[in-house]
Amino acid sequence: MKGTVIVLGGRSEIGLAVATRLAEGGASTVVLAARRSHELDAEEAALKAAGASTVARVEFDADDTGSHERVLGGIFAEHGPVGVVVTAFGILGDQGLAERDAAHALAVVHTDFTAHVSVLTQLANLARAQGHGELVVFSSVAGVRVRRANYVYGSAKAGLDGFASGLADALSGSGVRLVLVRPGFVVGKMTEGMSPAPFSSTPGAVADATVKALRRGRDVVWVPPVLRPVFFLMRLLPRAIWRRLPR
Repeated sequence: MKGTVIVLGGRSEIGLAVATRLAEGGASTVVLAARRSHELDAEEAALKAAGASTVARVEFDADDTGSHERVLGGIFAEHGPVGVVVTAFGILGDQGLAERDAAHALAVVHTDFTAHVSVLTQLANLARAQGHGELVVFSSVAGVRVRRANYVYGSAKAGLDGFASGLADALSGSGVRLVLVRPGFVVGKMTEGMSPAPFSSTPGAVADATVKALRRGRDVVWVPPVLRPVFFLMRLLPRAIWRRLPR
């Protein structure tokens, strides 16, 4: 994989797994962008063990949309040309709290949707300017048909999925490609303590599918693949049944 790899959300299990596989495949420079970037020693060590010769750390706050243009522009200027950008930040939030506290609901939507709109718009402009690049966006099957059990998180992912799909079309012919990844339930730190849903996957499995899509030129990836036909049928369920599904 040619060019620098950037992970926005540098301590994300999935983002780090993708970067690790790209480093194993020949990516020599990786930029980890996250809050408290000075604490990313373990992540840097893992990437260097995978083959990255340079791992840079950049302070990045996804929620601070006013800083995105400066931070992302600085990364492209200092570490370009950029090959792949992985937007791996996000929060699950507390559905019960979000139903009672509008501020928490807004915080979930801000991180999982609004901040992504800002970041992806900036990234698309920067990648167009250099004439190439690949943007990896993690949506979720939670946004394909929003469920009562997690409708705040699901609605944010639905918005992100729609925005990313439209942006992918807008980028057609520009030399820049967007890869939209739709995982199901991922067993990891973000879902610790929760019972796995059917067709669950792991950060490693999501990373494997993502890297395969990058190498094969695919634009949309379902992880695992069986979720694509499953959710085609889920869309047909009557609403009275759908609202009773636990997750």
